[in-house]
Amino acid sequence: MFESPRKSTNVLHAWSESKVELHDTQPVSPPGTEKCVKVKKKRKQQRGEIRSETKYIADEPIVRGIFQIGKKSHDVVLTATRVTWTPIEPETPTAERDVMKQEEYVELQDVFAVKVKRRRSAGQQTGGTLLGITLFHCKKKGLKLKNHTIHLNNLSVDHCEIWFKTLKEILNGFRQRPKSLKVFVNPTSHKKEAYKIYLDEVAPLFKLADIQADVTITERKGHALSVLKDCSLDDCDGVVCVGGDGSVAEVAHGLLLRAQMDAGRDTDSIFTPVQAALPLGIIPAGSTDVVACSVYGKRHAVTAALHIIMGHRQPVDVCSFSSMGRLVRFGFSAMFGFGGRTLALAERHRWMPPSQRREFALIKTLANLKPEDCELSFITSGGTEDPRLAKEHFLRDERNRDEDSICEDGSWQTRQGLYLNISVMAIPCLCSMAPRGLAPNTRLNNGSMALITVGDTSRSEFIKHLKRYSSTNNQFSFSFIETHTVRAVRLRSQGSWAEDISEERDSKTTPIISSEGTYPWNIDGDLLEVPSEILIRVHPHLLALFGGDLEEAEEAPVKCSCI
Repeated sequence: MFESPRKSTNVLHAWSESKVELHDTQPVSPPGTEKCVKVKKKRKQQRGEIRSETKYIADEPIVRGIFQIGKKSHDVVLTATRVTWTPIEPETPTAERDVMKQEEYVELQDVFAVKVKRRRSAGQQTGGTLLGITLFHCKKKGLKLKNHTIHLNNLSVDHCEIWFKTLKEILNGFRQRPKSLKVFVNPTSHKKEAYKIYLDEVAPLFKLADIQADVTITERKGHALSVLKDCSLDDCDGVVCVGGDGSVAEVAHGLLLRAQMDAGRDTDSIFTPVQAALPLGIIPAGSTDVVACSVYGKRHAVTAALHIIMGHRQPVDVCSFSSMGRLVRFGFSAMFGFGGRTLALAERHRWMPPSQRREFALIKTLANLKPEDCELSFITSGGTEDPRLAKEHFLRDERNRDEDSICEDGSWQTRQGLYLNISVMAIPCLCSMAPRGLAPNTRLNNGSMALITVGDTSRSEFIKHLKRYSSTNNQFSFSFIETHTVRAVRLRSQGSWAEDISEERDSKTTPIISSEGTYPWNIDGDLLEVPSEILIRVHPHLLALFGGDLEEAEEAPVKCSCI
């Protein structure tokens, strides 16, 4: 009924258990029944682990057997790339069967877990009647990834043991898939649902995929950053953030800052940063989640978790924000003027519910709409580059350059004038209010930033511009708007922000956020005080995110107030 594997293997005695409906326990062979069914080749990994590897021929059967799937018996074949099953049916009088139409399969690259299925009585913790094995795989439906199961039922302990061990060996061969993750959860994110989202939707999938998660519940702003600076990441295959854009920005900055510290980079100078050593996974649990939507295409925690489990990685461009020769922040996007003022006003009214304070800040800032007097300089990148060449071109241009050489470069273009809003974005920043993105002309990893400037205009014209983000009309087709594809931006503000907001101060509210001589910037949804002059540069492929590259979102991910 069954065929032995084509190569030999050593059966392990350490079997895992679970109390779930599909029990994780591996079948235990009686003493003395170990069979050598495959020859292993061992090698040491960077962390000193000993892992086994077996090379299989792609299309040749490794194991073959009969399992019941649903209510029918099937002939099941395992190769190095897929599991194929065909129903066993009586032959017709002409001895013909329509095999091609009945054959089904699942690619092993889509399978993320295999468990042994047992029936246990109430209160029984171990043992139980063996029912077979279950494969867990992800299916793509539009932009979503969903978890599906395939039950292979067979009561033979020996044969299930061979199948289980062989499948585990093949799945362990996908080296991009993480086995240990450092997880940060912001419990106050959005409606304080982040930790519940992690426990209900993400943690069970991580456990199913045998991923060890070291979870830190952040207690304050900056907590994740301080942990990332000091903790050991040697045993981690990635870092995961459960929260909104502010939390993601903090963790991303922490990862990149840690990489500069480990590489001995001097952050008190203009420097070319090194890549983060570990990829970052984002579980969306905020009010906007523009970074997550730009990577996954929608706000869906299970989709994000499955991208992390499957080890899908996407290199992403990151901006560095420097002032007075010192690094201020790493980030994906920033807004100055209207975007910064709105966020600053919302932060001073944190006693309000989140949705109310965002709406209040938006309306109040529109009512007091004022332009900023700025000197804006930028270096164009010559259009969208091939992502594969973007990093190489950038490093070639930046090699041996310091702040003085950047400032003296003759390729700078300068604008002086009044601006209502200035946006600099290295990613598209997708959300429901802007389904094509706040910066639809840039991509995740094309080695450039989108510079969008909104000049001084009437309130009604500015509102028309904002409304177009949610429509199919071109939001940049106004005479007061300029768009550029750039690789560096320098902004000098000549306004007086502290005087403008002094009238808003109230003894019952939070003290004024911006101190004298600083200006509010909205960097990835996080409010930062920045001096009057700031230098922004893009760094191609500086960070890897768990996820895929989306040309555009097919549907609106979430309802948000992005501006």
